[in-house]
Amino acid sequence: MKSIIQKLVCFSLITICVSTFFSCKKDDDQDRSINIFTIEDDQLLGKQLSEEIAADPEMYPILDEQEYEKAYNHLYRIRDEILEADAIIYKDEFDWETKIIHNDTILNAFAGPAGYIYVYTGLIKFLESEDHFAGVLAHEIAHADRRHVTDQLTSNLGLEAILSILLGEEDPSTIAQIGTILASLKFTRTKEKEADEFSVKYLCNTEWNANGAGGFFQRLIDMGQAIGLPEFLSTHPNPDNRVEAINAQDSLLMCPQGGAFINRYEDFKNSLP
Repeated sequence: MKSIIQKLVCFSLITICVSTFFSCKKDDDQDRSINIFTIEDDQLLGKQLSEEIAADPEMYPILDEQEYEKAYNHLYRIRDEILEADAIIYKDEFDWETKIIHNDTILNAFAGPAGYIYVYTGLIKFLESEDHFAGVLAHEIAHADRRHVTDQLTSNLGLEAILSILLGEEDPSTIAQIGTILASLKFTRTKEKEADEFSVKYLCNTEWNANGAGGFFQRLIDMGQAIGLPEFLSTHPNPDNRVEAINAQDSLLMCPQGGAFINRYEDFKNSLP
């Protein structure tokens, strides 16, 4: 009861200033988000959304973990090594469930609240080295761990819808709506920059090159004219200096040179349907 009352009071206070807040928001790249979720709320919403996604195999054809055990072993090995990074705040609190969606036409990955992460086979097959994939996965882990997801959802859906979720009074259609928009959720440039920076921090003392995300973005840029605008760039806007910023963060942290592990990554790709 105390938690609900606190949230109601918080919502009342936020509502007083919300009109001013949104009237000032003229640039989508400016980060003025409000997040009234607790960690427990993140966990609950993440679980609800994962169930919603699992219940829609037509939209999200998730590969079966037993049938594609080898592919998931690769995925979990990479995920678990990234999660050893000291900079990850909620490594023990979040579930970090990671799934592969079978769609070779989509070059995308997205994170849900509390570390529920989804990667499309199209993205895995597009990449050529494991350090690039590790950079992408670290980027999505950063979105979850920095709580960008519930932060952005609060801005996108509005405080009334968010409050109904927090109070357990949400319309089932609200959860379905969130599940639909997660894959196309657009973050502010500030959040994208932070996720890029933390992807380098997470990989800095691993076996991979810490600037793996930069190599991934460079490949997207190089291939952009041939393949059209990839889904990842439509949902993760790419400023001109993004690759340079990732490489600069790598130099700033003086990360040791790692490996690309191309052969091992080919084994990962070959384990997919």
